[in-house]
Amino acid sequence: MRRMQGSRFAFGPFVLDPGAGTLLRNDDPVAVGHRGLKLLAALVGRPGEILGKAELMDAAWPGTAVEEGNLTVQIAQLRKLLGPAGDDGSGEWIATVPRVGYRFLGAVERLGGEKRKALPLPGKPSIAVLPFVNVSNDPEQEAFADGLTEDLITDLSRISGLFVIARNSAFAYKGKAMDVRAIAEDLGVRYLLEGSARRAAGSVRINVQLVDTVSGEHLWAERFDRSLEDIFTVQDEVTGKIVEALLGRLHAQPPRNRPKNLEAYDLCVRARKLMDDSPQAAQEAHLMLTRAVSLDPEYAEAYRWLAMNHWMGWVHSGGPAEPARKVALELARKAVAIDPNDAGSRWVLAYLLAYERCFAEADAEFAKAIELDPNEADTFAALSDIAILAGRVEEGIEHMRKAFRLNPFPASWYYLTLGQAQYAVGDYEAAVETLRRDETYRTSSRRFLAASLAQLGRLDEARAEAELFLVGNPDFTIHHWAETEPFRDAPTLMHFVDGFRKAGLPE
Repeated sequence: MRRMQGSRFAFGPFVLDPGAGTLLRNDDPVAVGHRGLKLLAALVGRPGEILGKAELMDAAWPGTAVEEGNLTVQIAQLRKLLGPAGDDGSGEWIATVPRVGYRFLGAVERLGGEKRKALPLPGKPSIAVLPFVNVSNDPEQEAFADGLTEDLITDLSRISGLFVIARNSAFAYKGKAMDVRAIAEDLGVRYLLEGSARRAAGSVRINVQLVDTVSGEHLWAERFDRSLEDIFTVQDEVTGKIVEALLGRLHAQPPRNRPKNLEAYDLCVRARKLMDDSPQAAQEAHLMLTRAVSLDPEYAEAYRWLAMNHWMGWVHSGGPAEPARKVALELARKAVAIDPNDAGSRWVLAYLLAYERCFAEADAEFAKAIELDPNEADTFAALSDIAILAGRVEEGIEHMRKAFRLNPFPASWYYLTLGQAQYAVGDYEAAVETLRRDETYRTSSRRFLAASLAQLGRLDEARAEAELFLVGNPDFTIHHWAETEPFRDAPTLMHFVDGFRKAGLPE
């Protein structure tokens, strides 16, 4: 999948590519660990400069408190891997500056970074909705502006004649001042919707403009001054104007289940930002969503996210917490019953049904989700996971290709699913590169990284990653994982079990 590409660095017989996570010596790969690569990138990026210990530790262990001894060990390993510097073999690449830090001594040539290729435009009108700017003086209204953005993405996404970039990728540009053409090129779309929202004292003011980034024209712009109760009517009007501008008039879409309580709406917007985060954040989201459904018992989206919240609780526990799975399934069924036209609720139900081994029903729900919303990237990513475990590996990889095209800057679990697919197809090098990305490295995807390294014969690295995985997942066993994952293909199952065993994960 796509990767932001930056500079590469040449020194002596070595070429370091920090973006790809590779170090070559005379074109041959050098087996250097993830932390070592991060340290080396920091040092060669500023040759001759003294880099303090704290700065280096932050480069290799961002956001983590570690002992200084870890840095010393990593530097010693790097020196051993790089060997002596200079033609006579008497020099060193990395010098210690006592009590301060380290300095890279070699001559470094910065090689031109390969410019990322612009994504080709899809065959139908393509659009991204950029995060609406909160122009009220109240930072508490940020969630309202975000919710407005997300709802417009969902509304447009349901139009089969459009190609719509997913929420996660649109929000990668929140708060960033960037040229609209550069953003459109990044995302591979022609049109951008920009806007601002102000909510105060029961009224809202919303400004929107639709930009054609190829011609630079503003196709449509409008200001809406309405009472807060009319917010969802405004969303429908904006969607209609965009569809009219890009496609001409269309038949009305099936109505969406809208919340009847704005506090429940705000709680749901806040909670869904916490879904991919830590177990602690998941607990906070649980409280918000429970409150949302108590305030608005017919709010389908709140039930959908609450279902995922219970599901993530089961995943985070790593143990056989069957009640959480059953509650998740009941909540997902309720969401679909309330709003049968919501593709998000359909794919969540499909995914949970697969884990209950109700495969025929799951497949039907996935198909219905895609029919309702062909732009819902999460559907394709979830379907990829289930297809891989069914032994349909090439199909799973194709689903991930679609998911990444609709969502070029996705949540961490996309990389877990992609790495799992690459492992399943036997492309272990690609799996290692995917699973060492910052977006996913510290998550439970580490088990697949350990298995991939083990299959490459890099057993020391594999066992180190397996140990790190077990720190966050102390109850994990291969047997329990194999019993609970929805496998439909025995050879695929045995392939994963073989990698886990080689990496030293507990039976």
